[in-house]
Amino acid sequence: MAYCAKCGAQIGEGVAFCGSCGAPVGAPAAGGATPAASAGASTAAMAPNVAGLLAYILGLITGIIFLVLEPYKNDKFVRFHAFQSIFLHVAVIAFWILWMIVWGILGAVTGGILGLVSFPLGMLIGLGIFALWIFLMYKAYNNERYMLPYIGAMAAKQAG
Repeated sequence: MAYCAKCGAQIGEGVAFCGSCGAPVGAPAAGGATPAASAGASTAAMAPNVAGLLAYILGLITGIIFLVLEPYKNDKFVRFHAFQSIFLHVAVIAFWILWMIVWGILGAVTGGILGLVSFPLGMLIGLGIFALWIFLMYKAYNNERYMLPYIGAMAAKQAG
C-alpha cells in the first residue's frame, strides 16, 4: 500500500490524487524538490520556431513582447519575426487608414455609388492580408526566415 508524501494518508493503486489532501500522487512533499527537477523547470523555454510563430499572433503586442522577453530577445530568428510582425501590422494599419480616407472621399463625391465597389474590394484585400498573416506564421513555424519585400529587409536590419 502507498502513502501520500504530503499528509501520510493511505493511497490506493491507480489513484492520481490523494483522497485526504488532494496532492498529486508521486509528487514530492513541500520543500522536497530535487535540485535537478527545479533547475529543469526554470530553464524550460519555447522553441524558437514556436516563439517566431507567436510573434505574429497579435502583431504589435506579441512582437514587442518577444523583443523584451529574456530568452528570446537575443535569438536572431525570433527577433527577425518579431520585427517583421511589428512592421507588417503598422503597414496594415496605415493602409486601412488611407483606404478609409480615400474611399470616404470618393464615396462622398459620387453620392455613395463607389461604396458598392469599395466594400467587396476591401473584403478581398482583407482576405489577402489574412492569408499573408497565416502564411508568415506557417513559415516561422517551419524555421524559415521568409522576408517580405521592404518590410522583411527592415526587419532583418533591425534584428542584426
